[in-house]
Amino acid sequence: MAERLSTPSDPVPQVGRPVCAVGPEGGKDGQRQPPELKAGKGKPPRAKSQPVVPLEPSPPPLPSRPEQPVIAPTQQPPEAVRPWWVPMGNRETASFLASCVFHTVLLLALALVLPGVVSSGSSPRGVIASTSVPVPLESATGDDAFSVELLRRQQRTGDSVLPDEILEVPKINDLRRGPVNSSDALRAEPGRDPTRSADWLLTADTAVGGGLEGRKSRAALAAQRGGSPASENAVERGLKWLLAHQRDNGSWSFDHTKGPCGGLCRNPGTEASTTAATAVALLAFLGAGYTHTDGQYQDAIHRGIYYLSSRAVTTPHGADLQQGTMYAQGLAAITLCEAYGMTEDPALRDIAQKATDFIVYAQDKKGGGWRYAPQQPGDTTVTGWQLMALKSGQMAGLDVPSPSIGLAIRFLDSVQADDGAQYGYMSQQSRRSTTAVGLLLRMYTGWQPDKAALQRGIEHLDKWGPSKHDIYYNYYATQVMHHWQGPEWDRWNPKMRDYLVKTQAKGGHESGSWYFDGTHTRTAGRLFSTCAAIMTLEVYYRYMPLYSTRVMGKAF
Repeated sequence: MAERLSTPSDPVPQVGRPVCAVGPEGGKDGQRQPPELKAGKGKPPRAKSQPVVPLEPSPPPLPSRPEQPVIAPTQQPPEAVRPWWVPMGNRETASFLASCVFHTVLLLALALVLPGVVSSGSSPRGVIASTSVPVPLESATGDDAFSVELLRRQQRTGDSVLPDEILEVPKINDLRRGPVNSSDALRAEPGRDPTRSADWLLTADTAVGGGLEGRKSRAALAAQRGGSPASENAVERGLKWLLAHQRDNGSWSFDHTKGPCGGLCRNPGTEASTTAATAVALLAFLGAGYTHTDGQYQDAIHRGIYYLSSRAVTTPHGADLQQGTMYAQGLAAITLCEAYGMTEDPALRDIAQKATDFIVYAQDKKGGGWRYAPQQPGDTTVTGWQLMALKSGQMAGLDVPSPSIGLAIRFLDSVQADDGAQYGYMSQQSRRSTTAVGLLLRMYTGWQPDKAALQRGIEHLDKWGPSKHDIYYNYYATQVMHHWQGPEWDRWNPKMRDYLVKTQAKGGHESGSWYFDGTHTRTAGRLFSTCAAIMTLEVYYRYMPLYSTRVMGKAF
């Protein structure tokens, strides 16, 4: 994903027990039924008695009792034949029957109760497992009003339109919670309190900067902030590709050939972490406003979140979701925090809090960053995902301690160049991708638009422009420019947007996906390239701009 998305050479031992039990692997009951005794071959005279019924098997004798001689059925007196109900007195048989009765009653009770709970949309849906067959790729359905609104905007602004690439855009279902009024913004974000030290998400001139509420107004914000019918359709086609590559257990794999794809798509990744792959796929769905309680992808998202929760390991420091790399921990924590923040599903609060707690524990307390394993000296790319996870937790109203943010700022200071206009990986030797990461983190930790170093950093991104190969750089840089707005954003957006629309696969099973053969994303393969491209095209509504229009001198 970034410099290296791979498992450390020394495996990290798993400690503790799973947060959410997955259940047994399967298999059938191995108990064998005792063989029936065969009746003797002798036949009693017809005139004297009825046909003899074979005896039921006798229980095995206790060790302390001597074995009784076996009496043939023909030699046993009629009064010695045991009735059919005698074996019911055996302790083993009685226990078995009692267990059958108990579990039958329990299953009947669950069958009556669960349908009402699930249909009501209450929290138990977040922790109930389910399965489904692979979903084939499907064509999109139209939303003419949305397309007309975008086309009118393009006529006003002169944005480029790609008629041959425009496909119909699916209708977007609104989330349960209605639009947030600006006057109620602080109250609408669960747990947000500007007086708390943990509210480190600083903004220049708006209470809702950086928030998730834009996903509830997807169509309008895409039209206002630079989206196009083609870009929104590309998002939906990308989500369809992801849906077709979800595995039966609810997970995704960077090696996307391990599942329904069956090798029909090229460029599989080699990174082994299924928690990272599942989390980044879910982030693409959440970024478009879909959740496990609302929208057309509820089942897929629900099963993905359940899979993530089942892979968490409880430790004294929180929920460990690494699977060998802190990249996975950061991605999984962002996913769980966003899912909780968007739905307020109480079933997700505990696991989301524990996932962020583990990130706090894993931070290098001396240097302030994060790397592949807990408490290693940090690098900028891994630190970026962890700090964004803490930011997501803060917006969801979770407990995020301020010291962790202060330490992260110390790390950014240690890898900055040109007083913070550019950033390196583990040193001050700057790179484009790490510069984009560093500038975004500076925005989220309090730098204002009048900061000279931030202004110079924006000038660098504006000069470099979008990359044709490095989607990792594009993902972070697009967020920076969107938060910044201004003429720099106006130059960046159409280049980035239209390039992604043009490079999306249009034919075969790869239709709807992307692959960029960059050094940062090669090991994560087509799956990560697709997720990063989708989230880049969701920039118009995925996070609200950090800086107000008044500061930037531009009206939305």
